[in-house]
Amino acid sequence: GVTFSRPREAPVEAPALDNPGFQESVSDAMLKASLLRGREGTPMPSIKVFGLKEKDADDLVAYLRTLNRDVLPEDNSGLEPVILYESAYSLKQTLENLKQAVIGRNFRIIREQYLDQGLAPEGKEDTRRIILYFCNFAFLNDALAIDPRVGLFLPCRITLVKTEHGVQVMSINPKNLSRLFNNSDLDRYCQQMHDMYAEIMEDATL
Repeated sequence: GVTFSRPREAPVEAPALDNPGFQESVSDAMLKASLLRGREGTPMPSIKVFGLKEKDADDLVAYLRTLNRDVLPEDNSGLEPVILYESAYSLKQTLENLKQAVIGRNFRIIREQYLDQGLAPEGKEDTRRIILYFCNFAFLNDALAIDPRVGLFLPCRITLVKTEHGVQVMSINPKNLSRLFNNSDLDRYCQQMHDMYAEIMEDATL
């Protein structure tokens, strides 16, 4: 993953009361308690500061439950965990095609390595399995600014595996991971990443 530049002592921010994930996970009683007590260290004071009473908290909870929130993304559990293409080229040629496709989309190649590098003794790695790492730093910074958890699957990487039937080109499916984050802004980036992976692999295997 990637470490996002954020002070270690920075507090974890509480979710907004109308955050869809928060609303799905809390009871009316917890919402009411948050309104009555406020949140220390945040811009949200107790509603009592404004002269509101407990009955007003009940009304506010009812209002929060009726807000027109963005619909949570549908369950993507049926999505494939990986994006997979088959290449009719040799492993060496497929890797070269992949590099050209990556560079053609303004990504920088970071490194290539054998899949078991660091696990197998040096010189004994399986040369039929290669990972290509690459990154677009502007894209990376934008994604991390929205949600640092995207660092779990950055930098971008595509794996090539030579089998007895040909060469497989594969990557994680970001759309399958985005459902874990409950962040609609990040969902859009995961969709972009999915499309980018698919386009690069398609170009490399045509």
